Amino acid sequence: MKLVDEAEIRVIAGNGGNGCVSFRREKFIPYGGPDGGDGGDGGSVWLVADENLNTLVDFRHQRVFRAQRGADGMGRQMYGRKGEDIEIRVPVGTVVTQVSNGEVIGDLTVHGQRLKVAQGGRGGLGNVHFKSSTNRAPRKATPGTPGEERELRLELKLLADVGLLGFPNAGKSTFIRAVSAATPKVADYPFTTLYPNLGVVRVEQHRSFVVADIPGLIPGAAEGAGLGITFLKHVQRNRLLLHLVDAAPIEEGVDPVEQVRAIEAELAKFDPALLQRPRWLLLNKLDLLPDEEREARVEAILRRLDWKAPWFGLSALTGEGTRRICQEVMRALDAQREEAAEAGEQGTDAGRGPA
Repeated sequence: MKLVDEAEIRVIAGNGGNGCVSFRREKFIPYGGPDGGDGGDGGSVWLVADENLNTLVDFRHQRVFRAQRGADGMGRQMYGRKGEDIEIRVPVGTVVTQVSNGEVIGDLTVHGQRLKVAQGGRGGLGNVHFKSSTNRAPRKATPGTPGEERELRLELKLLADVGLLGFPNAGKSTFIRAVSAATPKVADYPFTTLYPNLGVVRVEQHRSFVVADIPGLIPGAAEGAGLGITFLKHVQRNRLLLHLVDAAPIEEGVDPVEQVRAIEAELAKFDPALLQRPRWLLLNKLDLLPDEEREARVEAILRRLDWKAPWFGLSALTGEGTRRICQEVMRALDAQREEAAEAGEQGTDAGRGPA
């Protein structure tokens, strides 16, 4: 199924019910007072994150969601029934933005997380609330207030620990096939990956991470060229980026170093913070080079790039070097988690102040 990662919907909360004007009419009570009840509150609209969903495609068919109106109040001080809320299930990783002003309302990152996106109206007051010593027979009640109505943009950003970067045909899909159970399409032509693929890499029992195969990027991606911004945004959530490069290109004039620099330029244009994200270089397709040429080719690429971060040579097709990469990635992610936990504890201690 084609991944749909953007949608616009309209949410309409229920109006509040109207208050009631009513008076008691009972035998042997000649001066029955007001007994009009309040209207019920209107239903609200909620978004709920669901880990079983991975696309926003359902919102192509239904774009308007309306909660139930509150019931009107009645005599004998009977309050109207509250309108039922509605829950709209969306994939984990959905960012919710208000279309009118671009304000981000919320980010649903955890399964079961709920976000109220439209508040139901308040029920009106019945005339029982307006009686006083000078007005014993009030004929006044208030109408219910209208529920909120909003136009929302839903944007899905994949939640993966690791993202794969690279030009089309760098071998990203082959790599994710080699290290996980994911089965993305693999072919000898560019743009075989048209939507992100997620794979779970199990390093050992109870130790795993999620890797995302991002469609290939080309110069101009930050302005929308190729698959462009549609999938560049998925990289923003990754804690570690693996930059795959075809170290043995078959086509003449293809320079691995220039490809790396081109993607770095696109990352900088789209979000400069991405260049500060941990990024490792993976020199792929070394199986296509004779053994005596591999070391010289790798050294030349690293020297021209002046690469200081970790790098690995591999062949995703044969599996050579992939196990070691996965183990190192797992160690790096564990270290990040430990640092984050320590920083959180220090922040908590600092917030407590002196005893």
